[in-house]
Amino acid sequence: MDDDTYCATAEPAAPGPAVPADTGGPYAECVLCRKPTEYPESTKGATLCPVCAWQEAGRTACSG
Repeated sequence: MDDDTYCATAEPAAPGPAVPADTGGPYAECVLCRKPTEYPESTKGATLCPVCAWQEAGRTACSG
């Protein structure tokens, strides 16, 4: 491995699938604060609003 490949920056990851703007609702509730999320109600799994997702990511990163 030479210095050029060691210091090379990786290409940014492609964004995930966007939520269609025309869904209009109903939106899934956040499992922590019960506020509406950006996901449709039909989304499977634990849905989090952007605020709770950010806080959960911080807790997970610091749980060491």
